[in-house]
Amino acid sequence: MLLTMGVSLYTSRVILEALGVADYGIYNVVGGVVAMFGILSGSLSAAISRFITFELGKGNFDRLKRIFSTSVNIQIILIAIIVVLMETIGLWFLNYKMVIPEERMAAANWVFQFSVITFAINLLSVPYNATIIAHEKMSAFAYISIVDVILKLIVAFIIVYNPFDRLVYYGLLIMLVGLINRSIYSIYSKRHFEEASYHFLLDKGLMKEMFGFAGWNFIGASSALLRDHGGNILINLFFGTTINAARGIAMQVSHAATSFVTSFTTAVNPQITKSYATGDRDYMMKLVFQSAKFSFFILLFIALPIIVSTPYILNLWLVDVPENSVIFVRLILVFVLSESLANPLVVLMLATGDIRNYQLIVGGLQMLNFPITYLCYKLGAPSESIFVVAICISVICEISRLIMLKKMADLPVLDFFKNVYFRVVLVAVVAAVLPVTLKNYFQEDFFSFLMLSFLSVISVAVSSYTIGCTEHDKMIVNNQIRKVKNRFFK
Repeated sequence: MLLTMGVSLYTSRVILEALGVADYGIYNVVGGVVAMFGILSGSLSAAISRFITFELGKGNFDRLKRIFSTSVNIQIILIAIIVVLMETIGLWFLNYKMVIPEERMAAANWVFQFSVITFAINLLSVPYNATIIAHEKMSAFAYISIVDVILKLIVAFIIVYNPFDRLVYYGLLIMLVGLINRSIYSIYSKRHFEEASYHFLLDKGLMKEMFGFAGWNFIGASSALLRDHGGNILINLFFGTTINAARGIAMQVSHAATSFVTSFTTAVNPQITKSYATGDRDYMMKLVFQSAKFSFFILLFIALPIIVSTPYILNLWLVDVPENSVIFVRLILVFVLSESLANPLVVLMLATGDIRNYQLIVGGLQMLNFPITYLCYKLGAPSESIFVVAICISVICEISRLIMLKKMADLPVLDFFKNVYFRVVLVAVVAAVLPVTLKNYFQEDFFSFLMLSFLSVISVAVSSYTIGCTEHDKMIVNNQIRKVKNRFFK
């Protein structure tokens, strides 16, 4: 993840310099339009992952094979539906509603078509990806991720030296990267997992069950996409492509920082689902508590140094820093810190299978991001209001999750507040005091950046261990440190 984060951030710098702020903003907003039509795919992808992992925990391999083939059929049906929607409603919206310079409209249409194909390719990868994660083959997942970022770095360098329109050429090459990744996922899964062999079958009962699960999960998936990509469209309509570029930069920083948490939770999530499937409640709750807390701490290690030194980092990283990038980056990191606590609770909810009421309430709350942000913009609020609204709603949703899961999975809410929420908030406040206070005494140079980053990391480490960890947590951390020492200092 260190490698992928570094390469991803450098790739963004090269792409922004090669495309320019305006074209970079166009690519982000056009991709957002395509992703908006992927609302259904998010819900079905979660359903596929849950069914494969749950059945693997049960050990029912005959049903597992049927689930895999059925999931591929579902994705094919879904691709057909979404492509029709994107080639009709999507094209109309792009050409008649989006704020894009007239001279770049042809390039935007090419990027749109490449994005549609890339989207379809990624959908077909979902069952194979879910199988790798369900089997907890994290090394394969990591290697494929490394291949992905290296290919995108190569693309970033190639587009600088081409005789064609750079924006169009970039869209084409990203589509080819998606095709290569899809092939790798497919080949690896077929070679290592018996169930990952597609056979055409129409199990109407299983399709109905998976579509029913996905139907309710559609609310949650659509609310997240409406918040992220719908927000991107709102920024375009009210502020134009330059501010879209700033949001694109903030999203790149967010993705890079959360990649550490994603790698951690990707390893933990199957264990939560499998422990629920086998009825091991104590182990399941221990995983939920610890993964929520450690996810926050891991992200804080990355987020705090960035928040403290955002202006210097952006100027060091980018040749041309888009307007509003500094405030966007800081606010989005606060948002992802809040959201890092949600993942294990969402996985627990999906494991129960009884998701209707949860999605109606929590998903409904998340959907308020779009109308509230729109109202704020109509009233003249600044562009960064989109992140302030998202942070506030994130906290409200988190409280709602706990209340819902108390009934759904007998989650001990008071213990969660005491051992997770209280501890992570206190750790964040204490860790920030030293670097934020000393920042005023440093200059804007590389040495000061290194010193502030070092102080931030040390502050997070000390406060996480002394304040954030229970005695059991400290024992786990000490054991891991001991293993690392034994490996490198034999």
